[in-house]
Amino acid sequence: MWIITVFEQNTYRMFEYDTKNEATIALKKFNHTAMLSYTK
Repeated sequence: MWIITVFEQNTYRMFEYDTKNEATIALKKFNHTAMLSYTK
């Protein structure tokens, strides 16, 4: 599972994706600082 963590001013949000390709496309759409990670 691929996770995007988006860091905003006083909080953060996490989004889950099944494939790296899907997550990479979504990552490009975020305006805030974001991090892509993988977990089993």
